[in-house]
Amino acid sequence: MAFGIPAYTRCVKWRLGCGQNWHLLFLLFYLNHMVSGHIRYSIPEEMKKGSLIGNVAQDLGLDLKRLRSGRARIVTGESIQYTELKTDKGILVVNERIDREQLCGDVTPCSFSFEVILENPMELHQITVEITDINDHSPTFKRDTIQFEISESANAGARFSLTSAEDPDVGVNGLREYILTENDNFVLKQNSNADGKKYAEMVLQKSLDRETNPHLSLKLIAVDGGTPQRSGTVNIDITVLDINDNAPVFNQSVYKATVMENSPRDTYVTTVNASDADFGSNSIVTYYFSDLNSGLSDLFRIDETTGVILITGSVDYEKDKKYELRIDAKDQGGLTDSSKVIIEVTDVNDNTPTVSVMSFTSPVSEDSPSGTTIGIINVKDLDSGDNGQVNCRIEQNAPFKIKSNLRNYYTLVTDTVLDRESVSEYNITVVATDAGIPPLSTKRTFNLKVSDVNDNAPVFPQSVYNAFITENNSPGISVLTLRGKDPDENQNARISYILEDTNIGASPVSDYVSVNAESGVIHAVRSFDYEQIKQLVLVVKAQDGGSPPLSSNVTVKIMIQDQNDNPPQVLYPVQTGGSVVAEMVPRSADVGYLVTKVVAVDVDSGQNAWLSYKLQKATDRALFEVGLQNGEIRTIRQVTDKDAVKQRLTVIVEDNGQPSRSATVIVNVAVADSFPEVLSEFTDFPHDKEYNDNLTFYLVLALAVVSFLFITCLVVIISVKIYRWRQSRILYHSNLPVIPYYPPRYSDTLGTGTLPHVYNYEVCRTTDSRKSDCKFGRAGSQNVLIMDPSSTGTMQRIQTEKSILDEPDSPLEVRGNTLSL
Repeated sequence: MAFGIPAYTRCVKWRLGCGQNWHLLFLLFYLNHMVSGHIRYSIPEEMKKGSLIGNVAQDLGLDLKRLRSGRARIVTGESIQYTELKTDKGILVVNERIDREQLCGDVTPCSFSFEVILENPMELHQITVEITDINDHSPTFKRDTIQFEISESANAGARFSLTSAEDPDVGVNGLREYILTENDNFVLKQNSNADGKKYAEMVLQKSLDRETNPHLSLKLIAVDGGTPQRSGTVNIDITVLDINDNAPVFNQSVYKATVMENSPRDTYVTTVNASDADFGSNSIVTYYFSDLNSGLSDLFRIDETTGVILITGSVDYEKDKKYELRIDAKDQGGLTDSSKVIIEVTDVNDNTPTVSVMSFTSPVSEDSPSGTTIGIINVKDLDSGDNGQVNCRIEQNAPFKIKSNLRNYYTLVTDTVLDRESVSEYNITVVATDAGIPPLSTKRTFNLKVSDVNDNAPVFPQSVYNAFITENNSPGISVLTLRGKDPDENQNARISYILEDTNIGASPVSDYVSVNAESGVIHAVRSFDYEQIKQLVLVVKAQDGGSPPLSSNVTVKIMIQDQNDNPPQVLYPVQTGGSVVAEMVPRSADVGYLVTKVVAVDVDSGQNAWLSYKLQKATDRALFEVGLQNGEIRTIRQVTDKDAVKQRLTVIVEDNGQPSRSATVIVNVAVADSFPEVLSEFTDFPHDKEYNDNLTFYLVLALAVVSFLFITCLVVIISVKIYRWRQSRILYHSNLPVIPYYPPRYSDTLGTGTLPHVYNYEVCRTTDSRKSDCKFGRAGSQNVLIMDPSSTGTMQRIQTEKSILDEPDSPLEVRGNTLSL
């Protein structure tokens, strides 16, 4: 239906709202004077899309050409366009699904407006569409079930509010009434609010009886006035609450139970049970002892909820053989019932034997004889009969035994001789067992200590100790520590170390070493010299502090290790103070010609005595060489006439020690075929400058330090000069040259030692001894040229044999032919 109304501007507000686009409103206000009519349509909700609303062209008096030429269109301020204008037909149709409840809610009437605009000329027409309600919703309840708990003691007329139903429809389609299913106890009363909404109440008209019907189930139906009629249902669950109208009743008037004495805490005894015909809290029964002053509450307890009786104290058959308990049962309303529990106690072997010590001796000496009494004990058992019969024994395998002399008395004695060194302490466990079933036993442990007697001598881990010490040691240095052991204890195990009186050579051993009596440390008393003594053998006694003391001896061998503390000693050529000894080499000597051999020894041992020879300086190094191992001086080229007659070689002899030591020897060689030639060259041979320089130095030093001895020193020097002059006159009384004679075996080097076999020797003496066991084998004769620069006499060849063993500090005996000039 459409009809025209005067032109006016109005805005109808609905759920989606209007007037949100202010620009569009401004335009509508500006064009309001051009509105020529107002059309209003009324349609039901939920029409299908495309359904006809009305013929706009006909209702506005417009032809279809005007709609097309004026570009007619709908203008609305909403995001959802519910209608559509068909300009080719001039009709208005449904464009979107229209839900009145969604569009307007509870607002009535429900409508929305929009404008149709045409151009050339500009026209504006307002159209209002009213949406009518249809019965498309049923009444609904927010909950599926309404629950009530009503006591059976509730009075008639009691009111109970019910949940209201909701129906979004309006008018006759809205909620009309409530209906309650038939029952004997409740009726329904309906009421309306000020806004017209209806609600219902449930009124009790007959008292409830829980024992007859503890639960009621009803239904509340809400119906609307639409066609067809719609309805909604909710369940009503009613629980009838009980009232306390029944007392608890025990299922037995007397309960009987049996327990074993000494049962552990919380041991189960029995369970009492009382029932209550009431329901809920009225049927809850609690249990308790009737007489709290009897003292039985200390032995037993009852669970208030379950009626379980448990043991809480010690049940002793010897004290009480039977117990009677009074039990009450009470519900939450204070109604009670009572019963009795009789508990009989069964006897068991619950008393263990007791062991009392009458006497005990500790410690006991390890030399105590077998059968020595160390303790007396008393054993008792409070049980009777077989349970009180006791047997005693020693638990572990120990050298003791137990004897029974009197009733309940036992003696503990030794079974064998004790040895403290094997076992110093015993834990003797005595077990007392009764004859009960099962048997009970008691253990008593006695700690017995064994006292020591001095029955063990000190012992050393080794029978012989070997120690090494390097010679030239510092006096007081520790050489070796002796550790003796004594299995005894305390004073009997305290060891003192004593150096036995023995001699090493002619001196007592205490001149060489000492022993610390407490620690057993052996110290060197003096500095040792390997060349004098190579080994010390001494005896140390270890003595304990017992009474009487026991001791044992141990042998100690101290090996002296050599140090490289002695330089090599040159035996040949012999270095003289004033004369010059020269070896002659003919000018016809070939390569490898043996000039002489440097002979040296080292009193050290091992590698410290291994000697090597090197040519340090020479007048002509290209003419001579020295054998590294044998010290032989040989020519390395042919001697020529250009070679100087006077050749001076300096040979250094080094040992193999660390650090090495050395000695230097000067060898004068005369390269000539005749003595006159040699004599002319060696006449001006200077004295030993080194000797004169040293003598002058010592003279100046002596004059500066002790000036008052000047005259005495002068006399000494003059005396030395006179003595040397007389010696020179005796030894060098001829100044004629002598042609040297070389023995046929001079260059033989087939010996197995450092020297040729004619010079092999063994050293078997000390350096400061005046007696020597070392001699050189006779080497036949040897030619030695001794040049005295101060002599101008004639030469004479002499042969002399002289033993140098008669001279003090001389370790050698030499025989040879000497040529003096």
